[in-house]
Amino acid sequence: MNMSLGAISARITSMILAASVALAPVGVQAAAKDKASLPIVRDAEIEALVADYARPLLKAAGLSRSGIEIVLVNSDAFNAFVSGRRIYINTGAITATQTPNQLIGILAHEIGHLAGGHQQRLREQLERSQAIAVVASLLGAGIAAAGAAAGGGSAVSAGAGVMMGGGGIAQRNLLSYQRGEEATADRSALTYLEATGQSARGLVETFEILDRGNLFSRSSSSGGNYTSSHPMPRDRIAALQRLAQESRFYDRADKPELAVRHNLARAKIVAYNDGVGAVRRMFARDPRSLAAYYGDAIATHLAGSPASALTKVDALIKAQPSNAFFYELRGDILVDAGRSQEAATAYSKAARLDKTGSGILKAEIGQALVTSGDPAKMKEAIRLIREGLSSDPDNSVAYRFLAMAYGRIGDVGRAELATAEGYWHGGAFRQAKIFAIRAQQKLQPGTPPWRAAQDIIQTEIR
Repeated sequence: MNMSLGAISARITSMILAASVALAPVGVQAAAKDKASLPIVRDAEIEALVADYARPLLKAAGLSRSGIEIVLVNSDAFNAFVSGRRIYINTGAITATQTPNQLIGILAHEIGHLAGGHQQRLREQLERSQAIAVVASLLGAGIAAAGAAAGGGSAVSAGAGVMMGGGGIAQRNLLSYQRGEEATADRSALTYLEATGQSARGLVETFEILDRGNLFSRSSSSGGNYTSSHPMPRDRIAALQRLAQESRFYDRADKPELAVRHNLARAKIVAYNDGVGAVRRMFARDPRSLAAYYGDAIATHLAGSPASALTKVDALIKAQPSNAFFYELRGDILVDAGRSQEAATAYSKAARLDKTGSGILKAEIGQALVTSGDPAKMKEAIRLIREGLSSDPDNSVAYRFLAMAYGRIGDVGRAELATAEGYWHGGAFRQAKIFAIRAQQKLQPGTPPWRAAQDIIQTEIR
């Protein structure tokens, strides 16, 4: 196929730029995406666990009051990255880490990137690397054009060599920069772990496993895995190992209760994503553990066996009567069995036991009442869901139930507004505006709901 020299130059330039972009951490790529494009998952239990892991580290990094948000991404790839003021954790990173300390180490490393402002500086470095590639490609195109005009094949080849060589320089510069930032994040992670009296052993273990390539090699729809955005040469791991072993906390083990919570979270993720077979494989060495039974109960529920699932969850509650999330699972089972009032009671118990004040659990009480379909219960459902949303306004699922509740009492305007708010907090801004416009047409002008719709309509989408 014949192509003009200008087209060839443009194609090579785009290839060089694409290669440079591919070297950027996933967090930088995700920052350019709408949040709605990621498979975000909300779960009160797992969010509470990861928040407990991160809290002392954020304090040690001086970020405890910076409004840092931790977001769970439903992907089986081992990955964690930062974007803006968010730390994204793939569920695959949780299931693949066998101890709390391993995931805590990864979080400490990511917080090191966040505290060091590496994301912004990496963007700047990426722009410089791209500029190098562009200049080289244009220069090479000029040499090639001159050679072609003079009929010199060697000059054309030299021009192509300059173009590709410029891309190599850009990539080497960016890789060198990334290695420096990774080493800085490693040192920051060690500092935070030392300051919080935690071992760095888990961080070293995870990096060693990654380096050997025996784990976490699966790709995912959310993009890449940890090694693709966190290059780990052997000398870096060796240096990390040496410094970690110098800490007086290196041999400090995880608290037993934290290890139990970690395994419960792993069991939940695997049960929901992969079923009972995956749960049994994960806990093959400890099939009688609480986590193994938890995963089995969840899988039984998902298989459509409510009576058996209730028997299993009641056994879990007997073993740990103060575990809020066992009651939440009981509520989930009862909702699907059509026993809405009993489900609301179970969710109420979960909310009372929950020490984090999760808005998800609070909203679930009202959501259970909505599923009853009883118009007499809708006002109470609306109150409860709104109470949950007041502490967790990003719970897009709760807005859908809120819209249903308003619809069942004939308040179409507020139902449309709740739908708009759900889309808005879920990152689907255009749909949010459509429903906000529809809501305004049914709401009294100047009222608080009308103004809330107006805020959505007038907010600029970038």
